Amino acid sequence: MVDSLLANVDVILGFAIFILTIFYRFQVPPVLGFLVTGILIGPYGLGILNGGESVLNADLGIIFLLFTIGVDLSLKELWKMKKDLILGGTLQIILTTAVVFIICSAIGFSPATSTFLGFLISLSSTAIVLKVLQEKNEVYTPHGKTSLAILIFQDLAIVPLILITPLLAGSSVSFEGSLSTIFIKGSLIILVFILSAKFLVPRIFYYVGRTGSKELFLVSVVFICLSAAIFTSSIGLSLALGAFLAGIIISGSQYSQQAMGNIIPLRDMFMSFFFVSVGMLLDIGYLRENLLVIVIAAIVLIIAKSVACAATTFLLGRPLRTTILAGLALSQVGEFSFVLSRLGVEYSLLTEETYQAFLAVSIITMGVTPFVIKASYKPADYIVKMASGTAFGMKLVKGFYSESLDEENIELGMKDHLIIVGFGFSGKTISTAAKAAGIPYVIVETNPDIVKEEKMKGERISYGDATFGAVLEHAGIKNARVLITGISDAAATRKIVQTAKELNPNVCIIAKVRDLQEMKHLNALGADEIIPEEYETSVEIFVRLLEKYLVPQESIDKLVNDVRANGYRMLRKLSVDTGIDSGFSIKDGLPGIDIQVVKVGRSSNFDGKTLADLQFRKKHGVTVLSVRRGSDLIYTPEGNFQLKAKDACILLGKPEDLFNVRKFFESVHA
Repeated sequence: MVDSLLANVDVILGFAIFILTIFYRFQVPPVLGFLVTGILIGPYGLGILNGGESVLNADLGIIFLLFTIGVDLSLKELWKMKKDLILGGTLQIILTTAVVFIICSAIGFSPATSTFLGFLISLSSTAIVLKVLQEKNEVYTPHGKTSLAILIFQDLAIVPLILITPLLAGSSVSFEGSLSTIFIKGSLIILVFILSAKFLVPRIFYYVGRTGSKELFLVSVVFICLSAAIFTSSIGLSLALGAFLAGIIISGSQYSQQAMGNIIPLRDMFMSFFFVSVGMLLDIGYLRENLLVIVIAAIVLIIAKSVACAATTFLLGRPLRTTILAGLALSQVGEFSFVLSRLGVEYSLLTEETYQAFLAVSIITMGVTPFVIKASYKPADYIVKMASGTAFGMKLVKGFYSESLDEENIELGMKDHLIIVGFGFSGKTISTAAKAAGIPYVIVETNPDIVKEEKMKGERISYGDATFGAVLEHAGIKNARVLITGISDAAATRKIVQTAKELNPNVCIIAKVRDLQEMKHLNALGADEIIPEEYETSVEIFVRLLEKYLVPQESIDKLVNDVRANGYRMLRKLSVDTGIDSGFSIKDGLPGIDIQVVKVGRSSNFDGKTLADLQFRKKHGVTVLSVRRGSDLIYTPEGNFQLKAKDACILLGKPEDLFNVRKFFESVHA
């Protein structure tokens, strides 16, 4: 047996490299590889290590995971999630516990044990679910946000569940005293963290930042994270809660991105130790002897918990597709359940055999979670498609609050308008720009709270899932000129593009993507413009670089336009990469030719002149294709057409000619 800490770590890393290399060839998620590593080297496998307690403080994995979530979330985002977090989290635990209680009571467990097993199973794995969602860039999708809110509540709920456990066992514990204790501890946490966010943390980072030392900054971040975790643990709360709150504090500062970059490698390393330690708990002998029963129990657990979590999400008003995806994502047992289960053994709520059965079932559910999440999209789409065939099914598809939100229909009969899918940061920015430019637009959003709030502000917003043709038709897709998707759900974006093109082949679709690999799929489905976030980040860096070298703003604008045009054309390459004839477009079919929209300024001598007087083609080398005046579009204007201030002219020409003519639109020139 190997006893030294350093040797233990070395053994874990060695076996993990071997197993993960094999799993990578078969595209098996790394989480499962770490679980198998723990099973193999643990006391019930090859017996190389003694047990989970030998591993290098696996709790650090959960601490750093919750810390990075807090840094990435911010108090503002957390406040937006308050309904899902409090109401959704409470409903989920109550519904799951009720379902498990009924099943366990029918099997023959006592009421106390059935309730306790309900507590255990109601907790999901924050570590696994968020890791999978992060790898798929789906944390900020509708189902990702709902899952995140419920997971955070579950992590907070571990404290009252620990306090309730002795009561279930019949121990004499003062419930009033427990409530007062929770109130005092909660008040203390709020006070300490408010003072830290206001005074302590900014000062620490300010003085550390002045040194310019990356090493010192890393040490400071780890110190703050661990100090917060130790503080909450010292007053009887979870380590993860303190780490999460520390992340929230840092998220509001200018140092959040630097802190995130420093902590991610540590998080990934310690998370691997956590999964290994979980795998080491599984008794292979017990699993082998009771394999059929355990597998059936795991399947029943996943189904029962999926139903309970999906019901919770549906009651929050989410569409059917979101409820199914969130329900399946939360269908496993969580890491904090292992902590709570030991307490159950201590208070005789669980026998040793029940405890081993619980461990085996839980680890199986955790192991299959990446596969369940990955495979959840097709059954979700199939169920939604089947349900949408009837009037009642369509109500389920659209969500619990769809009827009340649809009372105020959007303006019908709109033409040449813009459809914005998703009203997050991108959607708000686009709608603001459209409003300023006088472009008619409609917003489609799946969050009922956002829809209600924006309707009160007078926004033209519709509730619904844009993956459905009926929702897009309600938004006027057949008469729309442009559709922009600003959501983070890659699968939903594909479906929206496909459905929109089927309903209106002429609509121009602009899609935002997080992953460059999604561009090929969206191109094949007919998306006209694809904006990868990674690429736009590079463009912004390019702009900042030129500004630092004092390059004139006009030159920067021209260079950025060229970079975007050439870059996106280079990235698309439809006919080469996909083998699909994308049709003719001016930009791609006429190299060196571009289209720009330029507005006639109030001080321009173009104001009041006709196109014949201005002789654009002869004097400036450009052609006026059309003119937008307010909400009207004048196609192919004649020579006697008179320009007015605020007219937006759509020009065709060489990039350099278009650049040179802009100054004549903006001011008076001789």
